[in-house]
Amino acid sequence: MNLVRAEVERLAARRFAQLMLALLVLAFVVTAATTLVGSHRPSAPELAAAQAQVAQAINGMEAEHQRCLAIKSGQLPLDEGVYLPRDCSELDPMLQDRLPVVSDYLDQVFVFAQQAEPLTYLLIAFLVLFGFLVGASYIGADLNSGGVVNLLLWRPGRLAVLGAKLGTLLGVMVVLSALSTVAYLGTFWLIGQTAGLPGQLDGVFWRELATGYGRGMVLVLLASVLGFGIATLGRHTSAALGVFAAYAVVWELGARIVFEILDVARMEQLMLSTYVEAWLTGRAEFFEDRVCPGGEGLCSGSYTITGGPALAVLLALTGAVTVAAFATFRRRDLI
Repeated sequence: MNLVRAEVERLAARRFAQLMLALLVLAFVVTAATTLVGSHRPSAPELAAAQAQVAQAINGMEAEHQRCLAIKSGQLPLDEGVYLPRDCSELDPMLQDRLPVVSDYLDQVFVFAQQAEPLTYLLIAFLVLFGFLVGASYIGADLNSGGVVNLLLWRPGRLAVLGAKLGTLLGVMVVLSALSTVAYLGTFWLIGQTAGLPGQLDGVFWRELATGYGRGMVLVLLASVLGFGIATLGRHTSAALGVFAAYAVVWELGARIVFEILDVARMEQLMLSTYVEAWLTGRAEFFEDRVCPGGEGLCSGSYTITGGPALAVLLALTGAVTVAAFATFRRRDLI
């Protein structure tokens, strides 16, 4: 317990961690201020006009549905060049995933229910970057400066010390993420209540938001572990930054161009960003003509990567880096 408390104090005292926290808060403030300035509380005439447009849109959808049924029954002729679905239920307003709502026809009005999901993804992106950089700096600076050696003189046991550092990092990230989320989404909820519209905040909305946030938090923790593990292997913070930059430039950009030139099929399966997207959103769908040789038959040319396999890939990568970091730290000379 004393080791963990000491590590929490060391992490909180790091200037880089304090700087990153200040930048994180600044990003939150700028995002909230921009949203507040660009939104306003809709007036009664604006709401009435939007409600009229909603009614008109729904009536138009119902008219198209009835027209489709009439054509199918032979009561109306089918005009040339007019699209007619195979099943008229595709046009039934009552069977649509989403009907037009008032907020769709309001300009410069922040609607919390509609913007909460993309705002949560933005928050997750901030926290992923924060966790990766702080995790790398936390262990990298200690290894480079000899701080780990001094710590081992006080508390012998390499694996215990490294494990305490990693556990402290993850614990701090969980607490920081929870506090940030409450402050961040709470601020935008207040903006929706006072300078916009709250939207439809039902059980489905909160359940989907919580699911997306939970997936994002897994990414935050994995990114923190990756930064920590790569910096441990490289014995310096810059090792993690170098690996990240090299992967992004050489593989995600350079290799993608080469694969396009070589006409490689399903190259998205070779990119780590694909699995990040698939896990965060639950599934990632891609379309590629090369999936269907000759372009014939019932093949649609699409393929899907779901959240389960995506998480397995991310866990395998993070686990391999972590095991290698602990194995290397156990044996090598730290001086």
